[in-house]
Amino acid sequence: MSADTIDLFRCLEFIKSNAKAYAQAKANRIHLEQFRKSKKALLMRQAEEAGQKTAALQERDAYANPEYLALLEGLREAVAEEERLRWLMVAAEVSTECWRSLESSKRIEAKAI
Repeated sequence: MSADTIDLFRCLEFIKSNAKAYAQAKANRIHLEQFRKSKKALLMRQAEEAGQKTAALQERDAYANPEYLALLEGLREAVAEEERLRWLMVAAEVSTECWRSLESSKRIEAKAI
């Protein structure tokens, strides 16, 4: 790999242009993680109103509820999108670091000649 094969400006533009998407993906994940707790509480109350007296039975019903399972699927998708964007950002950052190292090596070689 040479510094010529790394398009530094493309890497920097990628980071800049995807920062908002990454932030939104992370916000979505955090929102769903927090909403999961509220959803469980709402479903446990629903189970209590349906006659489940103990917290264990209410919790069981809440975790088995299709709405809760759909929320978990949404959380899975949110985490996958956040991680995809995060690793693309990391790759762009690493590319810029590689470019910097290769440029430094070029300067050292030029001084040695």
